[in-house]
Amino acid sequence: MAPNNRHGHSPSSWVPVSYTVSATQEELPDVVTLTLVPSDGGPALSYLPGQFTMLYVFGVGEVPISISGDPSLEGGLVQTIRAVGAVSRALTKLKEGDTVGVRGPFGAPWPVNEAHGHDLLIVAGGLGLAPVRPVIYEVLNNRRDFGDVTIFYGARSPSELLFAEEVERWVKGWDIKVFVSVDRATPKWRGHVGVVTRLLNKAAFEAPQTLAFVCGPEIMMRVTSDELVPMGIPPDQIFLSMERNMKCAIGHCGHCQLGPFFVCKDGPVLPASKLSDWLKIREV
Repeated sequence: MAPNNRHGHSPSSWVPVSYTVSATQEELPDVVTLTLVPSDGGPALSYLPGQFTMLYVFGVGEVPISISGDPSLEGGLVQTIRAVGAVSRALTKLKEGDTVGVRGPFGAPWPVNEAHGHDLLIVAGGLGLAPVRPVIYEVLNNRRDFGDVTIFYGARSPSELLFAEEVERWVKGWDIKVFVSVDRATPKWRGHVGVVTRLLNKAAFEAPQTLAFVCGPEIMMRVTSDELVPMGIPPDQIFLSMERNMKCAIGHCGHCQLGPFFVCKDGPVLPASKLSDWLKIREV
């Protein structure tokens, strides 16, 4: 199945397809990564970095979840979920062999192809590392296609760093720069302490030729965008992943409307040039 986009919907847009949990991985006490494979034994749906699916727990409901795996690998959908509500809690409790419904993929992806030949900044906060993780895999798999690549990742504390062992491998083993920060340190923490945006000046990049991919809490994304623009990166080259209030994923219910946009259809990835004014309005 070809990746979906905002200009049309696949047959699975409306009706969930049965997938089976083939593996589970506890990332944090309240965060679990599931690997899902089609229950009929067929190939898993294909997707682009930044897209999401709607995961349906039978008898409970469904929620939008970003795909966090490597798009180049076959073997199932990899989705990282934090338990914050009834449906997401049910998802994190699933075991191998359990069945869920999957709709998708949905949404506008990260513009990875447009980043070819350019410097790339990836800025993630908390669980926001999951939606940009497929981009990082794309960079690592095709390193020569990109210029200087810098990853900034922030979490509230060292114990809340997502994919901590994998991040450590990125720090030590690849031709990319990785900066990690926590808001609150522990006695054993030797890294940076403070909001991740304070590290942005450590990146080496040619601003007019740089794309920035940003994902995390909305206030963090707004601050990041506001700091990158004075550094010379045009707003239309800064991309934010918005995932607020999505319910149907096809622009039907209106829950995710943000000004003139429907996040599920026009996003979740949108340029800061379209979002910046709306993110500054408290009521919105």
